[in-house]
Amino acid sequence: MTTATRPDSRRRLIQRWAALALAAVAWWVLYAVNQPFWDWLIGGVFGLDLASRLGSGVHFFFYDTVKIILLLAGIIFLVTVARSFMSVERTRALLGGKREGIGNVLAAGLGVVTPFCSCSAVPAFIGFVASGIPLGVTMSFLIASPLINEVAIALLLGLFGLGPTLMYVGAGLVIAILAGYTIGRLKLERWVEPFVFETKLRGQVIESTAGLSWDDRIQMGVEEVGSILRKIWPYLLVGIGLGAAIHGWAPEDFFAAYAGADNPFAVLIAVVIGVPLYSNAAGILPLIDALYAKGLPMGTLLAFMMATVALSLPEMILLRRVLKPKLIAVFVSVTAVGIIAVGYLFNAIL
Repeated sequence: MTTATRPDSRRRLIQRWAALALAAVAWWVLYAVNQPFWDWLIGGVFGLDLASRLGSGVHFFFYDTVKIILLLAGIIFLVTVARSFMSVERTRALLGGKREGIGNVLAAGLGVVTPFCSCSAVPAFIGFVASGIPLGVTMSFLIASPLINEVAIALLLGLFGLGPTLMYVGAGLVIAILAGYTIGRLKLERWVEPFVFETKLRGQVIESTAGLSWDDRIQMGVEEVGSILRKIWPYLLVGIGLGAAIHGWAPEDFFAAYAGADNPFAVLIAVVIGVPLYSNAAGILPLIDALYAKGLPMGTLLAFMMATVALSLPEMILLRRVLKPKLIAVFVSVTAVGIIAVGYLFNAIL
């Protein structure tokens, strides 16, 4: 009996890892061809100008929908399998408690090297919260990831020089670390939707992952991907649809008229305008350069850029499925206050 089962076990092992390798290759291919495919279909087949408001908006909707679904599936699967080897209590002990400040610094640093836009950072945020990483620590990642990345740093350096670039990066890290730490100190986990913390296998909530087989862990990852996608897909489509509608739009003339150097409320206005918009740092920097040429203060412009890339209405819609409105309001308020403070500080010293 032992000799009969060994070939079967070996065959199942080969099949399992072959299926995982095939799935990983398929994921990578889909992610790699996502943008070229929509470029071809929307720009080539349907003949829409991808530089126009309509063409860029339609392209944005389909491209970002596929991209975020792929990110959700990949990140949630990997995080679910990884957390099956580590209990929630052990994870919290590693990054929480007295070491939470260090956790915020590490999470902000991880955000810097993962160049996500605000919506693309949400899948990783969901996976981190579900794995038991403290809420405040994950908030530091959620803020830092869209706010600071190598693309933004390179473009800022080329447009404005070393001084403003270092100030932006430093301020972004401080905002991410302090905002996340503040939210962590408030102990707001009760405002996270309960399903995020549940560990399920074959439809049943399990108390412990100890002793699970590899097949169980993989099955858990697949089920978690399906469960979360089913719960958030309406929010996903609404959020990305809203982002597509406002993609590439910014009230340049209004901004120049009402957020100029002589207006003491300029930074506040810049943040209020920036929050509903949706763009990454690379997308908003040409507008920042144009407004800077019109004489707008650097602090006001950096505050506008921070608000646009770190906080967006589509991101809030995505987060609503996993966070309760009170927690979203705290997240936006704490981050916006930090951005406004940085804007006024930069205007005072630059």
